[in-house]
Amino acid sequence: MITSDELKKQAALAALEKVEPGMKLGLGSGSTANHFIRGLGALVRDGLSVVGVPSSERTAALAREVGVPLTTLEETPRLDLTIDGADELDSRLRLIKGGGGALLREKIVAAASGQMIVIADGTKLVETLGAFPLPIEVNHFGIGATIAAIAVAAVRLDQPVTLTRRLTAEGTPFVTDGGHAIIDASFGRIRDPEALSLALVAIPGVVEHGLFIGLASAAVIARPEGISWLVA
Repeated sequence: MITSDELKKQAALAALEKVEPGMKLGLGSGSTANHFIRGLGALVRDGLSVVGVPSSERTAALAREVGVPLTTLEETPRLDLTIDGADELDSRLRLIKGGGGALLREKIVAAASGQMIVIADGTKLVETLGAFPLPIEVNHFGIGATIAAIAVAAVRLDQPVTLTRRLTAEGTPFVTDGGHAIIDASFGRIRDPEALSLALVAIPGVVEHGLFIGLASAAVIARPEGISWLVA
Protein backbone atom coordinates (compact mmCIF):
# COMPACT_ATOMS: atom_id res chain seq x y z
CA MET A 1 0.00 0.00 0.00
CA ILE A 2 1.40 3.39 -0.99
CA THR A 3 2.25 5.65 1.93
CA SER A 4 1.47 9.32 2.43
CA ASP A 5 5.17 10.13 2.21
CA GLU A 6 5.46 8.34 -1.12
CA LEU A 7 2.50 10.36 -2.44
CA LYS A 8 4.17 13.57 -1.28
CA LYS A 9 7.29 12.56 -3.19
CA GLN A 10 5.26 11.86 -6.33
CA ALA A 11 3.69 15.32 -6.17
CA ALA A 12 7.11 16.91 -5.67
CA LEU A 13 8.65 15.07 -8.62
CA ALA A 14 5.72 16.09 -10.85
CA ALA A 15 6.31 19.75 -9.93
CA LEU A 16 10.00 19.39 -10.82
CA GLU A 17 8.92 19.06 -14.45
CA LYS A 18 7.93 22.76 -14.36
CA VAL A 19 11.45 23.88 -13.44
CA GLU A 20 13.42 25.35 -16.33
CA PRO A 21 17.12 26.28 -16.61
CA GLY A 22 17.91 29.71 -15.25
CA MET A 23 14.87 29.92 -13.01
CA LYS A 24 14.86 31.81 -9.74
CA LEU A 25 12.91 29.58 -7.37
CA GLY A 26 11.15 30.01 -4.05
CA LEU A 27 11.77 26.94 -1.91
CA GLY A 28 8.98 26.00 0.46
CA SER A 29 9.16 24.40 3.89
CA GLY A 30 7.92 21.13 5.28
CA SER A 31 8.03 17.43 4.48
CA THR A 32 6.54 17.68 0.99
CA ALA A 33 8.73 20.64 -0.01
CA ASN A 34 11.75 18.69 1.26
CA HIS A 35 11.11 16.05 -1.40
CA PHE A 36 11.12 18.77 -4.05
CA ILE A 37 14.38 20.24 -2.75
CA ARG A 38 16.10 16.85 -2.76
CA GLY A 39 14.91 16.23 -6.30
CA LEU A 40 16.06 19.70 -7.33
CA GLY A 41 19.46 19.01 -5.81
CA ALA A 42 19.82 15.91 -7.96
CA LEU A 43 19.05 17.95 -11.09
CA VAL A 44 21.55 20.62 -10.06
CA ARG A 45 24.23 17.96 -9.65
CA ASP A 46 23.37 16.83 -13.20
CA GLY A 47 23.98 20.34 -14.50
CA LEU A 48 20.72 22.29 -14.07
CA SER A 49 21.39 25.98 -13.44
CA VAL A 50 18.92 27.51 -10.98
CA VAL A 51 19.01 29.57 -7.81
CA GLY A 52 16.68 29.33 -4.83
CA VAL A 53 15.35 31.51 -2.02
CA PRO A 54 14.57 29.41 1.09
CA SER A 55 11.47 30.14 3.16
CA SER A 56 12.91 28.85 6.44
CA GLU A 57 16.22 28.13 8.12
CA ARG A 58 15.54 24.39 7.85
CA THR A 59 14.90 24.72 4.13
CA ALA A 60 18.13 26.68 3.72
CA ALA A 61 20.09 23.98 5.52
CA LEU A 62 18.62 21.20 3.36
CA ALA A 63 19.19 23.15 0.14
CA ARG A 64 22.85 23.68 1.03
CA GLU A 65 23.19 20.01 1.94
CA VAL A 66 21.94 18.84 -1.49
CA GLY A 67 23.80 21.50 -3.44
CA VAL A 68 21.08 23.96 -4.48
CA PRO A 69 22.59 27.46 -4.90
CA LEU A 70 20.86 30.05 -2.72
CA THR A 71 20.20 33.75 -2.92
CA THR A 72 18.05 36.22 -0.97
CA LEU A 73 15.12 38.46 -1.80
CA GLU A 74 17.42 41.42 -1.23
CA GLU A 75 19.64 40.19 -4.06
CA THR A 76 16.83 38.69 -6.15
CA PRO A 77 13.55 40.45 -5.32
CA ARG A 78 11.49 38.79 -8.07
CA LEU A 79 11.23 35.01 -8.44
CA ASP A 80 9.91 32.94 -11.32
CA LEU A 81 8.28 30.12 -9.38
CA THR A 82 7.69 28.95 -5.81
CA ILE A 83 7.05 25.30 -4.99
CA ASP A 84 5.60 24.64 -1.55
CA GLY A 85 3.30 22.30 0.32
CA ALA A 86 0.09 23.08 2.19
CA ASP A 87 -1.62 21.88 5.33
CA GLU A 88 -4.98 22.25 3.57
CA LEU A 89 -6.18 23.51 0.20
CA ASP A 90 -9.58 23.81 -1.42
CA SER A 91 -10.72 23.63 -5.04
CA ARG A 92 -10.22 27.41 -5.40
CA LEU A 93 -6.55 27.04 -4.40
CA ARG A 94 -7.04 28.81 -1.09
CA LEU A 95 -4.56 27.39 1.40
CA ILE A 96 -3.85 26.97 5.07
CA LYS A 97 -0.11 26.93 5.69
CA GLY A 98 2.17 27.32 8.68
CA GLY A 99 1.95 23.98 10.43
CA GLY A 100 5.73 24.11 10.66
CA GLY A 101 5.73 27.73 11.78
CA ALA A 102 7.29 29.25 8.62
CA LEU A 103 4.17 31.00 7.31
CA LEU A 104 5.52 34.57 7.33
CA ARG A 105 8.58 33.78 5.22
CA GLU A 106 6.59 31.34 3.08
CA LYS A 107 4.08 34.06 2.24
CA ILE A 108 6.76 36.65 1.51
CA VAL A 109 8.50 34.24 -0.88
CA ALA A 110 5.24 33.23 -2.56
CA ALA A 111 4.19 36.85 -3.04
CA ALA A 112 7.53 37.62 -4.68
CA SER A 113 6.99 34.88 -7.27
CA GLY A 114 5.38 34.99 -10.68
CA GLN A 115 3.77 31.61 -9.98
CA MET A 116 3.23 29.32 -7.01
CA ILE A 117 2.67 25.58 -7.41
CA VAL A 118 1.36 23.69 -4.38
CA ILE A 119 2.40 20.07 -3.93
CA ALA A 120 0.29 17.79 -1.73
CA ASP A 121 -1.10 14.34 -1.23
CA GLY A 122 -4.83 13.87 -1.72
CA THR A 123 -5.69 14.11 1.98
CA LYS A 124 -4.79 17.83 1.96
CA LEU A 125 -7.52 18.72 -0.57
CA VAL A 126 -10.68 19.61 1.37
CA GLU A 127 -14.12 20.94 0.58
CA THR A 128 -13.93 23.63 3.28
CA LEU A 129 -10.83 24.98 5.00
CA GLY A 130 -10.54 24.89 8.76
CA ALA A 131 -10.19 21.34 10.05
CA PHE A 132 -6.46 22.05 10.27
CA PRO A 133 -5.87 24.80 12.87
CA LEU A 134 -4.99 28.13 11.28
CA PRO A 135 -1.55 29.35 12.42
CA ILE A 136 -1.42 33.05 13.28
CA GLU A 137 2.03 34.58 13.80
CA VAL A 138 1.94 37.28 16.48
CA ASN A 139 4.29 39.67 18.22
CA HIS A 140 5.28 38.70 21.75
CA PHE A 141 4.54 42.22 22.99
CA GLY A 142 0.91 42.48 24.03
CA ILE A 143 0.20 38.86 23.15
CA GLY A 144 -2.72 38.63 25.59
CA ALA A 145 -4.41 41.62 23.99
CA THR A 146 -3.75 40.21 20.52
CA ILE A 147 -5.32 36.88 21.43
CA ALA A 148 -8.36 38.70 22.82
CA ALA A 149 -8.63 40.76 19.61
CA ILE A 150 -8.51 37.60 17.48
CA ALA A 151 -11.34 36.14 19.54
CA VAL A 152 -13.40 39.33 19.11
CA ALA A 153 -12.81 39.29 15.36
CA ALA A 154 -14.10 35.71 15.20
CA VAL A 155 -17.23 36.62 17.15
CA ARG A 156 -17.92 39.50 14.76
CA LEU A 157 -17.69 37.05 11.86
CA ASP A 158 -19.99 34.60 13.71
CA GLN A 159 -17.10 32.18 13.52
CA PRO A 160 -16.59 29.78 16.48
CA VAL A 161 -12.91 29.37 17.34
CA THR A 162 -10.59 27.92 19.97
CA LEU A 163 -7.24 29.69 20.34
CA THR A 164 -4.10 27.96 21.62
CA ARG A 165 -0.58 29.29 21.97
CA ARG A 166 1.77 26.86 20.22
CA LEU A 167 4.38 25.11 22.35
CA THR A 168 7.43 23.06 21.44
CA ALA A 169 7.68 19.34 22.19
CA GLU A 170 9.51 20.35 25.38
CA GLY A 171 6.58 22.49 26.48
CA THR A 172 8.22 25.88 25.93
CA PRO A 173 6.64 28.62 23.76
CA PHE A 174 7.29 28.04 20.05
CA VAL A 175 9.33 30.79 18.39
CA THR A 176 9.37 31.33 14.61
CA ASP A 177 12.46 32.10 12.52
CA GLY A 178 11.36 35.73 12.73
CA GLY A 179 11.28 35.63 16.54
CA HIS A 180 7.50 35.64 16.92
CA ALA A 181 4.91 33.43 18.63
CA ILE A 182 2.27 31.27 16.95
CA ILE A 183 -1.39 31.13 17.94
CA ASP A 184 -3.22 28.12 16.48
CA ALA A 185 -6.86 28.96 15.75
CA SER A 186 -9.12 25.90 15.54
CA PHE A 187 -12.23 26.81 13.56
CA GLY A 188 -13.39 23.39 12.40
CA ARG A 189 -14.86 25.13 9.36
CA ILE A 190 -13.90 28.58 8.06
CA ARG A 191 -17.08 30.10 6.67
CA ASP A 192 -15.51 33.03 4.81
CA PRO A 193 -11.71 32.79 4.36
CA GLU A 194 -11.46 36.19 2.65
CA ALA A 195 -13.33 38.01 5.43
CA LEU A 196 -11.30 36.23 8.09
CA SER A 197 -8.06 37.15 6.32
CA LEU A 198 -8.99 40.83 6.28
CA ALA A 199 -10.09 40.79 9.92
CA LEU A 200 -6.82 39.22 11.09
CA VAL A 201 -4.64 41.58 9.08
CA ALA A 202 -6.38 44.52 10.76
CA ILE A 203 -5.22 43.43 14.25
CA PRO A 204 -1.99 45.32 15.12
CA GLY A 205 -0.36 42.45 17.02
CA VAL A 206 -0.86 39.98 14.16
CA VAL A 207 2.32 39.74 12.08
CA GLU A 208 0.84 37.33 9.51
CA HIS A 209 -1.64 34.48 9.24
CA GLY A 210 -1.64 31.15 7.43
CA LEU A 211 -4.45 31.82 4.97
CA PHE A 212 -2.85 32.01 1.52
CA ILE A 213 -5.47 33.48 -0.81
CA GLY A 214 -4.81 34.44 -4.42
CA LEU A 215 -1.20 33.25 -4.32
CA ALA A 216 -1.28 29.71 -5.71
CA SER A 217 -1.60 29.37 -9.49
CA ALA A 218 -1.71 25.57 -9.60
CA ALA A 219 -1.56 22.49 -7.39
CA VAL A 220 -0.25 18.98 -7.94
CA ILE A 221 -2.33 16.43 -6.03
CA ALA A 222 -0.97 12.90 -5.64
CA ARG A 223 -3.40 10.08 -4.87
CA PRO A 224 -2.92 6.30 -5.04
CA GLU A 225 -4.72 6.29 -8.39
CA GLY A 226 -2.42 8.92 -9.87
CA ILE A 227 -1.44 12.59 -10.22
CA SER A 228 -3.93 15.38 -10.94
CA TRP A 229 -3.51 19.12 -11.43
CA LEU A 230 -5.69 21.98 -10.19
CA VAL A 231 -5.26 25.30 -11.99
CA ALA A 232 -6.47 28.69 -10.81
